[in-house]
Amino acid sequence: MDKTTITSPVIWADVPDVSVIRVGTTFYMVSTSMHSMPGCPIMKSENLKDWELVNYVFDTLEDNDAHNLLDGKGIYGKGSWAASLRYHNGTYYVGFSCNDMNRFYVYRTNDIENGRWERSVLGGLHHDPGLLFDDDGRVYVFYGNGDIRIAELTPDATALKPCGINRLLFETEREGIGLRCEGCHAYKLNGYYYLFFIEWPNSGNRRRRQLVYRSKELLGPYERRIVLDDDMGYLNNGVAQGGIVDTPAGEWYAVLFQDHDAVGRIPCVVPVRWEDDWPVFGAEGKAPRAFEALLPDAEPTPLVISDDFDYAENKLALNWQWNHNPDNRLWSVTARPGHLRLTTGRPARSVEFARNTLTQRTEGPRCAATASMDVSRMKPGDRAGMVALQRHFGTVGMQVDEDGSRYVAMTAAAEDGAEATVERIRYEGGAIFLRIAFDFENSADQAEFYYSADGENWHPIGRRLQLKYTLDHFMGCRIGLYNYATKEAGGYVDFDHFRYCKQSGS
Repeated sequence: MDKTTITSPVIWADVPDVSVIRVGTTFYMVSTSMHSMPGCPIMKSENLKDWELVNYVFDTLEDNDAHNLLDGKGIYGKGSWAASLRYHNGTYYVGFSCNDMNRFYVYRTNDIENGRWERSVLGGLHHDPGLLFDDDGRVYVFYGNGDIRIAELTPDATALKPCGINRLLFETEREGIGLRCEGCHAYKLNGYYYLFFIEWPNSGNRRRRQLVYRSKELLGPYERRIVLDDDMGYLNNGVAQGGIVDTPAGEWYAVLFQDHDAVGRIPCVVPVRWEDDWPVFGAEGKAPRAFEALLPDAEPTPLVISDDFDYAENKLALNWQWNHNPDNRLWSVTARPGHLRLTTGRPARSVEFARNTLTQRTEGPRCAATASMDVSRMKPGDRAGMVALQRHFGTVGMQVDEDGSRYVAMTAAAEDGAEATVERIRYEGGAIFLRIAFDFENSADQAEFYYSADGENWHPIGRRLQLKYTLDHFMGCRIGLYNYATKEAGGYVDFDHFRYCKQSGS
Protein backbone atom coordinates (compact mmCIF):
# COMPACT_ATOMS: atom_id res chain seq x y z
CA MET A 1 0.00 0.00 0.00
CA ASP A 2 1.19 3.52 -0.78
CA LYS A 3 2.78 5.52 2.01
CA THR A 4 3.74 9.14 2.22
CA THR A 5 5.28 11.36 4.86
CA ILE A 6 3.17 14.32 5.91
CA THR A 7 5.09 17.23 7.44
CA SER A 8 3.36 20.21 8.99
CA PRO A 9 2.75 22.86 7.95
CA VAL A 10 1.44 21.34 4.74
CA ILE A 11 1.03 24.85 3.29
CA TRP A 12 3.25 27.62 4.69
CA ALA A 13 0.91 30.39 3.60
CA ASP A 14 -2.32 32.04 4.68
CA VAL A 15 -5.04 29.39 4.22
CA PRO A 16 -7.12 29.85 7.39
CA ASP A 17 -10.31 28.30 8.78
CA VAL A 18 -9.91 25.18 6.69
CA SER A 19 -12.81 22.78 6.08
CA VAL A 20 -11.93 19.45 4.44
CA ILE A 21 -13.98 16.59 3.00
CA ARG A 22 -13.17 13.43 1.03
CA VAL A 23 -15.11 12.26 -2.03
CA GLY A 24 -13.79 8.95 -3.34
CA THR A 25 -10.01 9.20 -3.18
CA THR A 26 -9.88 12.99 -3.47
CA PHE A 27 -9.83 15.47 -0.62
CA TYR A 28 -11.30 18.95 -1.07
CA MET A 29 -10.72 22.01 1.07
CA VAL A 30 -12.26 25.47 1.38
CA SER A 31 -10.86 28.36 3.41
CA THR A 32 -11.58 31.93 4.44
CA SER A 33 -10.85 34.66 1.89
CA MET A 34 -12.47 37.80 3.39
CA HIS A 35 -11.71 40.77 1.09
CA SER A 36 -9.84 38.82 -1.62
CA MET A 37 -11.79 38.20 -4.83
CA PRO A 38 -12.63 35.71 -6.26
CA GLY A 39 -13.47 34.18 -2.88
CA CYS A 40 -13.70 30.91 -0.96
CA PRO A 41 -10.87 29.05 -2.76
CA ILE A 42 -11.37 25.35 -3.43
CA MET A 43 -8.26 23.16 -3.29
CA LYS A 44 -7.90 19.43 -3.90
CA SER A 45 -5.40 16.78 -2.82
CA GLU A 46 -4.86 13.05 -3.01
CA ASN A 47 -2.77 12.87 0.17
CA LEU A 48 -3.63 15.82 2.47
CA LYS A 49 -0.20 17.42 1.96
CA ASP A 50 -0.01 18.41 -1.73
CA TRP A 51 -2.86 20.82 -2.49
CA GLU A 52 -3.87 22.25 -5.86
CA LEU A 53 -6.07 25.31 -6.32
CA VAL A 54 -8.93 24.31 -8.65
CA ASN A 55 -11.84 26.73 -8.25
CA TYR A 56 -13.52 29.52 -6.29
CA VAL A 57 -17.04 29.56 -4.92
CA PHE A 58 -17.77 33.11 -6.13
CA ASP A 59 -16.15 35.80 -8.28
CA THR A 60 -17.59 38.59 -6.13
CA LEU A 61 -19.84 38.33 -3.10
CA GLU A 62 -21.69 41.67 -3.11
CA ASP A 63 -21.72 44.79 -5.29
CA ASN A 64 -21.66 47.83 -3.01
CA ASP A 65 -19.28 50.65 -2.12
CA ALA A 66 -17.61 48.71 0.71
CA HIS A 67 -16.94 45.59 -1.39
CA ASN A 68 -15.87 47.82 -4.29
CA LEU A 69 -13.43 49.69 -2.00
CA LEU A 70 -15.17 52.99 -2.71
CA ASP A 71 -16.34 53.93 0.79
CA GLY A 72 -12.91 54.74 2.24
CA LYS A 73 -13.06 51.70 4.53
CA GLY A 74 -13.60 48.52 2.51
CA ILE A 75 -14.34 45.12 4.04
CA TYR A 76 -10.91 44.44 5.52
CA GLY A 77 -11.27 41.74 8.17
CA LYS A 78 -14.86 41.06 7.10
CA GLY A 79 -16.29 39.44 3.97
CA SER A 80 -16.57 35.62 3.91
CA TRP A 81 -15.54 33.89 7.14
CA ALA A 82 -14.99 30.28 8.18
CA ALA A 83 -16.79 28.41 5.39
CA SER A 84 -18.14 24.90 5.90
CA LEU A 85 -17.70 22.44 3.00
CA ARG A 86 -19.96 19.39 2.71
CA TYR A 87 -20.95 16.79 0.09
CA HIS A 88 -24.36 15.12 0.03
CA ASN A 89 -26.12 13.07 -2.65
CA GLY A 90 -23.97 14.31 -5.52
CA THR A 91 -24.00 17.98 -4.52
CA TYR A 92 -21.28 20.06 -2.88
CA TYR A 93 -22.30 22.74 -0.39
CA VAL A 94 -20.37 25.68 1.06
CA GLY A 95 -21.93 27.71 3.86
CA PHE A 96 -20.46 30.82 5.46
CA SER A 97 -21.36 34.12 7.04
CA CYS A 98 -20.37 37.60 5.93
CA ASN A 99 -19.82 39.93 8.89
CA ASP A 100 -20.29 43.22 7.07
CA MET A 101 -23.54 42.07 5.42
CA ASN A 102 -24.99 40.31 8.50
CA ARG A 103 -25.93 37.42 6.22
CA PHE A 104 -25.56 33.65 6.00
CA TYR A 105 -24.91 32.21 2.51
CA VAL A 106 -25.11 28.68 1.14
CA TYR A 107 -23.61 27.94 -2.28
CA ARG A 108 -23.99 24.61 -4.08
CA THR A 109 -22.68 22.89 -7.21
CA ASN A 110 -22.52 19.42 -8.76
CA ASP A 111 -19.01 20.05 -10.11
CA ILE A 112 -16.68 21.33 -7.40
CA GLU A 113 -13.64 21.65 -9.67
CA ASN A 114 -15.15 23.32 -12.73
CA GLY A 115 -18.73 24.19 -11.99
CA ARG A 116 -20.57 27.41 -11.28
CA TRP A 117 -22.09 27.75 -7.83
CA GLU A 118 -25.76 28.53 -7.15
CA ARG A 119 -26.26 30.94 -4.28
CA SER A 120 -28.85 31.21 -1.53
CA VAL A 121 -28.95 34.03 1.03
CA LEU A 122 -30.53 32.83 4.26
CA GLY A 123 -30.32 36.06 6.26
CA GLY A 124 -28.93 36.68 9.72
CA LEU A 125 -25.38 36.17 10.91
CA HIS A 126 -24.61 32.50 11.68
CA HIS A 127 -21.10 32.86 13.12
CA ASP A 128 -18.55 30.19 12.07
CA PRO A 129 -21.20 27.75 10.81
CA GLY A 130 -20.90 23.99 10.70
CA LEU A 131 -23.25 22.30 8.22
CA LEU A 132 -24.56 18.81 8.96
CA PHE A 133 -26.58 16.57 6.64
CA ASP A 134 -28.13 14.04 8.99
CA ASP A 135 -28.81 10.46 7.97
CA ASP A 136 -32.58 11.04 8.25
CA GLY A 137 -32.50 13.66 5.46
CA ARG A 138 -32.66 16.69 7.74
CA VAL A 139 -30.09 19.48 7.48
CA TYR A 140 -28.73 21.64 10.29
CA VAL A 141 -26.29 24.44 10.88
CA PHE A 142 -24.48 24.79 14.22
CA TYR A 143 -23.03 28.20 14.94
CA GLY A 144 -22.08 30.78 17.53
CA ASN A 145 -19.35 32.02 19.84
CA GLY A 146 -19.74 30.55 23.32
CA ASP A 147 -23.52 30.36 23.05
CA ILE A 148 -23.83 27.56 20.49
CA ARG A 149 -27.06 27.51 18.52
CA ILE A 150 -28.66 25.10 16.06
CA ALA A 151 -30.93 26.00 13.15
CA GLU A 152 -32.66 23.64 10.74
CA LEU A 153 -32.45 24.21 6.99
CA THR A 154 -34.66 22.96 4.20
CA PRO A 155 -33.54 19.59 2.74
CA ASP A 156 -31.78 21.37 -0.15
CA ALA A 157 -30.11 23.81 2.27
CA THR A 158 -31.44 26.84 0.38
CA ALA A 159 -33.40 28.40 3.26
CA LEU A 160 -34.13 28.19 6.95
CA LYS A 161 -36.87 25.60 7.46
CA PRO A 162 -40.16 27.17 8.53
CA CYS A 163 -41.06 25.90 12.00
CA GLY A 164 -37.83 23.87 12.06
CA ILE A 165 -35.45 23.61 15.02
CA ASN A 166 -33.96 27.00 15.88
CA ARG A 167 -32.68 27.32 19.42
CA LEU A 168 -29.76 27.62 21.80
CA LEU A 169 -28.08 24.23 21.99
CA PHE A 170 -25.68 24.80 24.89
CA GLU A 171 -23.34 27.34 26.46
CA THR A 172 -19.61 26.68 26.55
CA GLU A 173 -17.12 27.36 29.34
CA ARG A 174 -16.63 30.92 30.58
CA GLU A 175 -14.27 30.55 33.53
CA GLY A 176 -10.70 31.40 32.52
CA ILE A 177 -11.64 31.64 28.83
CA GLY A 178 -10.87 34.74 26.77
CA LEU A 179 -12.33 33.52 23.46
CA ARG A 180 -15.17 31.08 24.02
CA CYS A 181 -15.87 28.19 21.67
CA GLU A 182 -16.30 28.97 17.98
CA GLY A 183 -15.28 27.60 14.57
CA CYS A 184 -17.76 24.72 14.54
CA HIS A 185 -17.23 21.56 12.46
CA ALA A 186 -20.14 19.11 12.78
CA TYR A 187 -20.28 15.35 12.09
CA LYS A 188 -22.58 12.37 12.67
CA LEU A 189 -20.39 9.29 13.27
CA ASN A 190 -20.76 6.02 15.17
CA GLY A 191 -24.19 7.04 16.42
CA TYR A 192 -22.84 10.28 17.94
CA TYR A 193 -23.08 13.92 17.00
CA TYR A 194 -19.60 15.49 17.20
CA LEU A 195 -19.07 19.24 17.31
CA PHE A 196 -15.47 20.48 17.09
CA PHE A 197 -14.53 23.98 18.29
CA ILE A 198 -11.61 26.10 19.34
CA GLU A 199 -11.36 28.16 22.48
CA TRP A 200 -8.66 30.46 23.83
CA PRO A 201 -7.97 30.49 27.59
CA ASN A 202 -6.78 33.69 29.24
CA SER A 203 -5.11 31.71 32.01
CA GLY A 204 -2.66 28.81 32.11
CA ASN A 205 -0.70 28.53 28.86
CA ARG A 206 -2.99 31.10 27.16
CA ARG A 207 -3.03 29.47 23.74
CA ARG A 208 -5.72 28.36 21.32
CA ARG A 209 -6.82 24.75 21.76
CA GLN A 210 -9.11 22.22 20.07
CA LEU A 211 -12.24 20.82 21.75
CA VAL A 212 -14.96 18.33 20.89
CA TYR A 213 -18.48 18.03 22.22
CA ARG A 214 -20.42 14.81 21.62
CA SER A 215 -23.91 13.48 22.20
CA LYS A 216 -26.06 10.58 21.06
CA GLU A 217 -28.98 12.99 20.86
CA LEU A 218 -29.05 15.94 18.47
CA LEU A 219 -30.24 18.33 21.15
CA GLY A 220 -28.00 16.93 23.87
CA PRO A 221 -26.88 16.77 26.54
CA TYR A 222 -23.33 17.08 25.19
CA GLU A 223 -20.09 15.89 26.80
CA ARG A 224 -16.93 18.01 26.44
CA ARG A 225 -13.29 17.07 25.98
CA ILE A 226 -10.08 18.93 25.06
CA VAL A 227 -8.54 16.95 22.20
CA LEU A 228 -5.43 19.03 21.40
CA ASP A 229 -3.49 21.66 23.31
CA ASP A 230 -0.09 21.96 21.62
CA ASP A 231 1.99 24.54 19.77
CA MET A 232 4.34 22.15 17.92
CA GLY A 233 7.21 24.10 19.52
CA TYR A 234 6.26 27.36 17.84
CA LEU A 235 5.90 30.45 20.04
CA ASN A 236 2.98 29.11 22.11
CA ASN A 237 0.69 29.37 19.07
CA GLY A 238 -1.83 26.55 19.37
CA VAL A 239 -2.56 24.18 16.49
CA ALA A 240 -6.35 24.32 16.38
CA GLN A 241 -9.58 25.09 14.50
CA GLY A 242 -10.66 22.67 11.85
CA GLY A 243 -12.27 19.28 11.46
CA ILE A 244 -11.57 15.62 10.81
CA VAL A 245 -11.57 13.45 7.70
CA ASP A 246 -10.98 9.76 6.99
CA THR A 247 -8.88 8.21 4.21
CA PRO A 248 -9.70 5.35 1.84
CA ALA A 249 -7.48 3.15 4.04
CA GLY A 250 -9.58 3.94 7.11
CA GLU A 251 -7.13 6.29 8.82
CA TRP A 252 -8.35 9.53 10.38
CA TYR A 253 -6.73 12.95 10.38
CA ALA A 254 -7.52 16.45 11.59
CA VAL A 255 -6.77 19.39 9.32
CA LEU A 256 -6.23 22.47 11.51
CA PHE A 257 -4.27 25.70 11.31
CA GLN A 258 -1.65 27.56 13.33
CA ASP A 259 -1.03 31.30 13.61
CA HIS A 260 2.34 32.19 12.07
CA ASP A 261 2.19 35.94 12.53
CA ALA A 262 2.66 38.09 9.41
CA VAL A 263 2.62 35.25 6.86
CA GLY A 264 -0.81 34.27 8.16
CA ARG A 265 -2.60 31.20 9.47
CA ILE A 266 -1.17 28.03 7.97
CA PRO A 267 -2.68 24.53 7.65
CA CYS A 268 -1.36 21.56 9.62
CA VAL A 269 -2.38 17.89 9.62
CA VAL A 270 -2.63 15.85 12.83
CA PRO A 271 -3.24 12.07 13.05
CA VAL A 272 -6.40 10.99 14.86
CA ARG A 273 -7.38 7.66 16.41
CA TRP A 274 -10.51 6.59 18.26
CA GLU A 275 -10.89 5.38 21.84
CA ASP A 276 -14.35 4.66 23.27
CA ASP A 277 -15.84 6.72 20.44
CA TRP A 278 -13.75 9.75 21.39
CA PRO A 279 -11.29 11.16 18.83
CA VAL A 280 -7.72 11.24 20.15
CA PHE A 281 -5.51 13.80 18.41
CA GLY A 282 -1.76 13.37 17.93
CA ALA A 283 0.53 11.30 20.14
CA GLU A 284 0.60 11.74 23.90
CA GLY A 285 -1.16 15.07 23.57
CA LYS A 286 1.29 16.44 21.00
CA ALA A 287 0.89 17.29 17.33
CA PRO A 288 3.75 15.54 15.51
CA ARG A 289 5.66 17.58 12.96
CA ALA A 290 5.98 14.59 10.61
CA PHE A 291 4.41 11.14 10.34
CA GLU A 292 3.67 8.42 7.79
CA ALA A 293 0.22 8.04 6.26
CA LEU A 294 -1.31 5.38 4.03
CA LEU A 295 -1.75 7.81 1.18
CA PRO A 296 -0.06 8.16 -2.22
CA ASP A 297 2.74 10.56 -3.03
CA ALA A 298 1.90 13.28 -5.53
CA GLU A 299 3.59 16.03 -7.49
CA PRO A 300 3.37 19.32 -5.57
CA THR A 301 1.50 22.14 -7.32
CA PRO A 302 2.61 25.70 -6.51
CA LEU A 303 0.17 27.92 -4.66
CA VAL A 304 2.01 31.11 -5.67
CA ILE A 305 3.19 31.33 -9.27
CA SER A 306 5.27 33.39 -11.65
CA ASP A 307 3.37 34.86 -14.58
CA ASP A 308 4.34 36.20 -18.02
CA PHE A 309 0.75 37.45 -18.53
CA ASP A 310 0.54 35.57 -21.80
CA TYR A 311 -3.20 34.83 -21.97
CA ALA A 312 -5.47 34.13 -24.94
CA GLU A 313 -8.48 35.59 -23.12
CA ASN A 314 -8.96 38.20 -20.44
CA LYS A 315 -8.92 35.70 -17.58
CA LEU A 316 -6.14 35.35 -15.02
CA ALA A 317 -4.67 32.21 -13.45
CA LEU A 318 -6.52 31.01 -10.34
CA ASN A 319 -3.56 31.93 -8.14
CA TRP A 320 -4.33 35.64 -8.49
CA GLN A 321 -6.94 37.42 -6.37
CA TRP A 322 -7.99 41.06 -6.37
CA ASN A 323 -7.97 43.18 -3.23
CA HIS A 324 -11.76 43.69 -2.98
CA ASN A 325 -13.95 43.64 -6.10
CA PRO A 326 -12.12 44.67 -9.26
CA ASP A 327 -13.32 47.25 -11.76
CA ASN A 328 -13.15 44.96 -14.77
CA ARG A 329 -13.11 47.90 -17.19
CA LEU A 330 -9.69 48.96 -15.92
CA TRP A 331 -7.50 45.87 -16.24
CA SER A 332 -6.53 43.66 -19.15
CA VAL A 333 -4.10 40.92 -20.17
CA THR A 334 -5.12 41.18 -23.84
CA ALA A 335 -4.92 44.94 -24.56
CA ARG A 336 -1.16 44.50 -24.93
CA PRO A 337 -0.41 40.80 -25.36
CA GLY A 338 2.05 39.43 -22.82
CA HIS A 339 1.37 42.22 -20.34
CA LEU A 340 -0.94 43.01 -17.44
CA ARG A 341 -2.38 46.49 -17.97
CA LEU A 342 -3.70 48.35 -14.93
CA THR A 343 -5.48 51.62 -15.67
CA THR A 344 -6.26 54.15 -12.96
CA GLY A 345 -9.83 54.95 -11.99
CA ARG A 346 -11.24 56.86 -9.08
CA PRO A 347 -8.41 58.57 -7.10
CA ALA A 348 -7.38 56.93 -3.81
CA ARG A 349 -5.54 58.27 -0.78
CA SER A 350 -3.21 55.26 -0.48
CA VAL A 351 -2.50 51.83 -1.91
CA GLU A 352 -4.62 50.32 0.87
CA PHE A 353 -7.72 51.90 -0.69
CA ALA A 354 -6.77 51.58 -4.37
CA ARG A 355 -8.95 49.34 -6.52
CA ASN A 356 -7.56 46.70 -8.86
CA THR A 357 -4.57 45.74 -6.77
CA LEU A 358 -3.81 42.21 -7.96
CA THR A 359 -2.42 39.90 -5.26
CA GLN A 360 -1.00 36.52 -4.41
CA ARG A 361 -0.04 35.07 -1.05
CA THR A 362 3.41 35.16 0.45
CA GLU A 363 5.00 31.93 1.71
CA GLY A 364 7.43 31.02 4.47
CA PRO A 365 10.08 30.63 5.50
CA ARG A 366 11.34 33.10 2.86
CA CYS A 367 10.20 34.24 -0.55
CA ALA A 368 10.82 37.01 -3.06
CA ALA A 369 9.02 38.53 -6.02
CA THR A 370 10.15 40.73 -8.89
CA ALA A 371 8.21 42.50 -11.61
CA SER A 372 9.00 44.67 -14.61
CA MET A 373 6.78 47.60 -15.45
CA ASP A 374 6.39 50.00 -18.38
CA VAL A 375 5.66 53.38 -16.75
CA SER A 376 5.65 55.58 -19.85
CA ARG A 377 1.87 56.17 -19.76
CA MET A 378 1.54 57.25 -16.15
CA LYS A 379 -0.14 60.61 -15.47
CA PRO A 380 0.76 63.30 -12.93
CA GLY A 381 -0.25 62.12 -9.47
CA ASP A 382 -0.13 58.41 -10.38
CA ARG A 383 1.43 55.76 -8.15
CA ALA A 384 2.30 52.29 -9.43
CA GLY A 385 4.42 49.34 -8.39
CA MET A 386 4.58 46.40 -6.03
CA VAL A 387 3.20 46.23 -2.49
CA ALA A 388 3.66 44.09 0.60
CA LEU A 389 0.00 44.33 1.53
CA GLN A 390 -1.14 44.33 5.13
CA ARG A 391 -2.42 47.14 7.32
CA HIS A 392 1.25 48.10 7.87
CA PHE A 393 2.02 47.93 4.15
CA GLY A 394 5.13 48.85 2.22
CA THR A 395 5.57 49.60 -1.48
CA VAL A 396 8.27 50.06 -4.07
CA GLY A 397 7.34 51.76 -7.31
CA MET A 398 6.97 54.91 -9.35
CA GLN A 399 5.57 58.29 -8.33
CA VAL A 400 4.75 60.99 -10.86
CA ASP A 401 4.52 64.50 -9.45
CA GLU A 402 2.09 67.15 -10.66
CA ASP A 403 4.82 68.73 -12.79
CA GLY A 404 5.47 65.38 -14.51
CA SER A 405 8.76 64.61 -12.74
CA ARG A 406 9.24 60.91 -11.98
CA TYR A 407 10.68 59.16 -8.96
CA VAL A 408 11.22 55.61 -7.80
CA ALA A 409 10.05 55.47 -4.21
CA MET A 410 9.61 53.22 -1.20
CA THR A 411 6.56 54.02 0.93
CA ALA A 412 5.09 52.68 4.15
CA ALA A 413 1.82 52.99 6.03
CA ALA A 414 1.65 55.91 8.43
CA GLU A 415 -0.14 55.65 11.75
CA ASP A 416 -3.12 57.60 10.40
CA GLY A 417 -3.45 55.18 7.47
CA ALA A 418 -1.85 57.50 4.93
CA GLU A 419 0.94 56.38 2.62
CA ALA A 420 4.21 58.01 3.69
CA THR A 421 7.22 58.24 1.35
CA VAL A 422 10.31 56.88 3.10
CA GLU A 423 12.78 57.50 0.27
CA ARG A 424 12.52 58.50 -3.35
CA ILE A 425 15.06 58.95 -6.14
CA ARG A 426 14.65 60.72 -9.47
CA TYR A 427 14.10 58.19 -12.24
CA GLU A 428 13.75 59.01 -15.94
CA GLY A 429 13.49 55.58 -17.55
CA GLY A 430 10.37 54.37 -19.30
CA ALA A 431 10.57 50.93 -17.67
CA ILE A 432 11.63 49.74 -14.23
CA PHE A 433 12.19 46.47 -12.39
CA LEU A 434 10.95 46.06 -8.81
CA ARG A 435 11.68 43.51 -6.11
CA ILE A 436 10.44 42.67 -2.59
CA ALA A 437 12.16 40.02 -0.44
CA PHE A 438 10.28 38.53 2.53
CA ASP A 439 11.66 36.78 5.62
CA PHE A 440 9.10 34.99 7.83
CA GLU A 441 11.46 32.49 9.48
CA ASN A 442 10.96 32.37 13.26
CA SER A 443 8.51 35.27 12.85
CA ALA A 444 11.20 37.69 11.68
CA ASP A 445 8.40 39.13 9.50
CA GLN A 446 10.45 41.58 7.47
CA ALA A 447 10.36 42.87 3.91
CA GLU A 448 13.11 44.62 1.94
CA PHE A 449 12.61 46.68 -1.22
CA TYR A 450 14.73 47.08 -4.36
CA TYR A 451 14.63 48.58 -7.84
CA SER A 452 16.67 48.16 -11.01
CA ALA A 453 16.87 49.75 -14.45
CA ASP A 454 17.95 46.55 -16.18
CA GLY A 455 16.81 43.62 -14.00
CA GLU A 456 20.40 42.73 -13.11
CA ASN A 457 21.85 45.52 -10.99
CA TRP A 458 19.61 45.96 -7.95
CA HIS A 459 19.54 48.91 -5.57
CA PRO A 460 17.96 48.85 -2.11
CA ILE A 461 15.56 51.67 -1.36
CA GLY A 462 13.84 52.94 1.75
CA ARG A 463 14.05 50.81 4.86
CA ARG A 464 13.39 47.30 6.03
CA LEU A 465 9.68 46.99 6.82
CA GLN A 466 8.45 45.21 9.92
CA LEU A 467 5.39 43.26 8.85
CA LYS A 468 2.53 42.78 11.30
CA TYR A 469 -0.55 40.58 11.42
CA THR A 470 -3.35 42.81 12.68
CA LEU A 471 -7.02 42.03 13.18
CA ASP A 472 -8.24 44.98 11.12
CA HIS A 473 -7.04 43.15 7.97
CA PHE A 474 -7.06 39.64 9.52
CA MET A 475 -5.02 38.27 6.62
CA GLY A 476 -1.46 37.16 5.98
CA CYS A 477 0.82 39.44 4.00
CA ARG A 478 0.15 39.52 0.27
CA ILE A 479 2.27 40.51 -2.71
CA GLY A 480 0.37 42.96 -4.89
CA LEU A 481 0.73 44.81 -8.19
CA TYR A 482 -0.98 48.19 -8.15
CA ASN A 483 -1.62 51.39 -10.08
CA TYR A 484 -3.76 54.20 -8.71
CA ALA A 485 -4.37 57.87 -9.25
CA THR A 486 -4.26 60.66 -6.72
CA LYS A 487 -5.34 63.35 -9.21
CA GLU A 488 -7.03 62.11 -12.39
CA ALA A 489 -8.02 58.81 -13.94
CA GLY A 490 -6.76 57.29 -17.18
CA GLY A 491 -3.05 56.68 -16.73
CA TYR A 492 -1.88 53.11 -17.13
CA VAL A 493 1.11 50.83 -16.60
CA ASP A 494 1.94 47.54 -18.28
CA PHE A 495 3.54 44.78 -16.20
CA ASP A 496 5.66 42.62 -18.48
CA HIS A 497 6.16 39.78 -16.00
CA PHE A 498 5.95 38.70 -12.38
CA ARG A 499 8.64 36.35 -11.05
CA TYR A 500 8.21 34.52 -7.75
CA CYS A 501 10.67 32.39 -5.80
CA LYS A 502 10.02 30.45 -2.60
CA GLN A 503 13.19 30.01 -0.55
CA SER A 504 14.10 27.49 2.12
CA GLY A 505 14.98 28.48 5.67
CA SER A 506 18.31 28.52 7.39
